[in-house]
Amino acid sequence: MSNSFRILAHYAVARGLRRWKTREELERWQERRIRRHVKRIRVQSAFYQEWWDGLSASEWRQFPQIDKSIMMQHFDTLNTVGITKEEALFLAGESEETRDFGQSSIQGVTVGLSSGTSGNRGIFLVSDREQDAWTGTVLAKLLPGGLWKPAKIAFFLRANSNLYESVKRGKLQFQYFDLLERVEILVERMEQYQPTVWVAPPSMLRMLADAYLQGRLTHVPHKIISVAEVLDPLDRNVLERVFQQTVHQVYQCTEGFLGASCEHGTIHLNEDIVHIEKEYIDPATRRFVPVITDFSRTSQPIIRYRLNDILTEAAEPCACGSLFTAIERIEGRCDDTLYFSHAHEGIEVSVFPDFISRAVIAASPSIEHYRVVQRGSGVLEVSMRISEEADHEQVQASVLRELKKLAERLDCTLPEVHFVPYTFEAGITKLRRVERRLGE
Repeated sequence: MSNSFRILAHYAVARGLRRWKTREELERWQERRIRRHVKRIRVQSAFYQEWWDGLSASEWRQFPQIDKSIMMQHFDTLNTVGITKEEALFLAGESEETRDFGQSSIQGVTVGLSSGTSGNRGIFLVSDREQDAWTGTVLAKLLPGGLWKPAKIAFFLRANSNLYESVKRGKLQFQYFDLLERVEILVERMEQYQPTVWVAPPSMLRMLADAYLQGRLTHVPHKIISVAEVLDPLDRNVLERVFQQTVHQVYQCTEGFLGASCEHGTIHLNEDIVHIEKEYIDPATRRFVPVITDFSRTSQPIIRYRLNDILTEAAEPCACGSLFTAIERIEGRCDDTLYFSHAHEGIEVSVFPDFISRAVIAASPSIEHYRVVQRGSGVLEVSMRISEEADHEQVQASVLRELKKLAERLDCTLPEVHFVPYTFEAGITKLRRVERRLGE
């Protein structure tokens, strides 16, 4: 059961009750919290006892990293609440199958599944205490008017959870919208509910924007929050033009609530609840892979966990004044970095998803949607939805020209490009504008 006092306490802390004067002060505080946390987890988790054997809490930065495959392989001994992987998968799978998410808990611990864009789905466990902490922190960082003002939240995801339902309290109304339902039904419900806060993947937000332009949806929210998919510049521009407001973002995954936008629309890492090491893959462009240590979560400890994401650190501090690391862009998964052949040397060159996105968007304002998929053969498949009045052949020629310019700038040879029909359907799978598919 949730505890309102605990939620309020976490809300107050995340809202600014805890203050650090300098970045150094924040980092010293993190260090103390992590060492204390590691000592506690070493006692409670059989997996980590063995994984960290021979290293003290002060040497935590030398602990071997884990990732999703290691976590899933050792799930039974890694978690500290005695839930087996078999139990968790059965319960979460049953909830998804029946679309009844109210019973997805064991022994007071909420169980859920990640969306699994790679096909490798993850399990998350959240205790009542952790759920209260999550609720208080999320409300503090995301609610436009604070906890005391009425708000109606519309939350779009493939699967609901007790965790998400926990934000429903006091003057806050919450409705879950199942992405697997037909879009017409979702739009009708939105028109009746008239929520003030929209929380949805960019692909769904684009469909709501279409419904608004067609007059089927008449209400404009106070705040729009993009979740679950990478917010592509094309989608951001369309949404901000249609709704005349900044689109905010949440960076959350199975591994925790990792970041959120400030009032300026800049994503900041939630360094009051997680420590994030930056494993730079391209220091010149400030791109890094995050390695997470969550020092507030004990039921499923996340310590030196390497994500498969590419983040770009902001070049300048944010105007909001936050000490937390500012992120310019969440680019997507490491697996979706494309590879072109070097023009003069026999090597492959990494081409980050952002490079491809910007090249396609720069080609024509008539491009409404696009996807670029690199097959195992190296071929690039480009699919686009283009405005009716545009000349399709001209737009394709322009995209080809921009991709060639990108390849020349990187001193590469552009792979063979095939233009194919745009077929993506929102809700069924996560939208990945740029994707690499091996073995195809």
